[in-house]
Amino acid sequence: MSDTTQYFLEQSRLPRQWYNIMADFPEPMAPVLHPGTHQPVAPSDLAPLFPDTLIAQEMTAERYVEIPAAVLDIYKMWRPSPLIRARRLEKALDTPARIYFKYEGVSPAGSHKPNTAVAQAYYNAEAGTRRLTTETGAGQWGSSLAFAGSLFGLEVQVFQVKVSYQQKPYRQALMRTYGAECIPSPSNLTNAGRAILAENPDHPGSLGIAISEAVELAAQADDTKYALGSVLNHVMLHQSIIGQEALLQMEMAGDDPDILIGCTGGGSNFAGLVFPFLGEQLRGGRGRRILAVEPAACPTLTQGRFAYDFGDTAHLTPLTKMHTLGSSFTPPGFHAGGLRYHGMGPQVSHALQLGLIEARAYAQTGCFEAAVQFARHEGIVPAPECSHAVKAAIDEALRCKEEGQGQTILFNLSGHGHFDMQAYIDFFDGKLEDREYDAAAAEVALAQLPQLG
Repeated sequence: MSDTTQYFLEQSRLPRQWYNIMADFPEPMAPVLHPGTHQPVAPSDLAPLFPDTLIAQEMTAERYVEIPAAVLDIYKMWRPSPLIRARRLEKALDTPARIYFKYEGVSPAGSHKPNTAVAQAYYNAEAGTRRLTTETGAGQWGSSLAFAGSLFGLEVQVFQVKVSYQQKPYRQALMRTYGAECIPSPSNLTNAGRAILAENPDHPGSLGIAISEAVELAAQADDTKYALGSVLNHVMLHQSIIGQEALLQMEMAGDDPDILIGCTGGGSNFAGLVFPFLGEQLRGGRGRRILAVEPAACPTLTQGRFAYDFGDTAHLTPLTKMHTLGSSFTPPGFHAGGLRYHGMGPQVSHALQLGLIEARAYAQTGCFEAAVQFARHEGIVPAPECSHAVKAAIDEALRCKEEGQGQTILFNLSGHGHFDMQAYIDFFDGKLEDREYDAAAAEVALAQLPQLG
């Protein structure tokens, strides 16, 4: 192996297709169910929210889906993204492990989210949609959809979880710069929001509530559709470009990962890196350890139940079988706002149930310690969400040191933390607290899971 630090693909090698893990799962996933009839959803059931092409992608079992030329042209604004060998961190840890990271913070919005935002905006514009509604936690998804909407002439209305809206004012500014409207959730604009505020005027909000508000408005207008930044199958499909590039770049490096790591909230950046490698494994390739890392204050994979649940708090969405803490569960207001979701993407949940991946939960102060250590050696300030992946990579590298194993570690650094500096200020000032997972509140929420007979 050479002493190269960064591995760049030529744009001529940019993948022309998205990869679909559904084609390679050894057991089929449980069907998505209609919330009223509890029967498998038909394409017509999803039509009020999504254009036909995205509905087809949500349900397809084809291994590859062609990327439209117009989407590829926009991807070339920042893709292929670099694969970077963290040599300085390796030296600081004195580990025999080789640490690589795929850096998605080079996108215009600063994270991996435009990979699907651009695709969703394109298909909506093609279908004649005028406006998109959506939710966002930390604001990475909201700013990415705002960016994509500006390119295709779409109005974008973003419901941002209130605690994150208050913590991260510069994310609001970025969304507004791209032309979107940003609204703290819960709000007085929807029945779902008004119901929450009537019970608790100071409710901090959650992604489940913000989804309810965005879905409610989309369903009321013929010229409006809904866009989701994680969880759904078509989102995982679009994000697969990350892992497909990484496969080629690891070949360039003359190396191959033994361990793959991604943070998980809804699952999109994790799946984007991991699923193309996992697909190779399921088709007879070599096995790898795959770690999904989540916040200890919202431990969906490590503490949640694998069951049918709603994707939103107001129960407007279809029922999906996933790891869930209950749709009415409100996580505490920790700084990794993009990971504050009660459920996990059904594909990621299915992979865990099949024993194909492992799950791990970390408290936030330890993640920030790891993020600062990483920044001081590699120069990039991680977003609070992907600091969980950074900590797992460091822990695995130190394990390799203890065991004398020179394993190869690859993680997804899914975004930079330049809009999250208040969280770092709180950390340095000793104000950052490890928020406790409320197991009693989760039990109450899980007791309200839909009864399917």
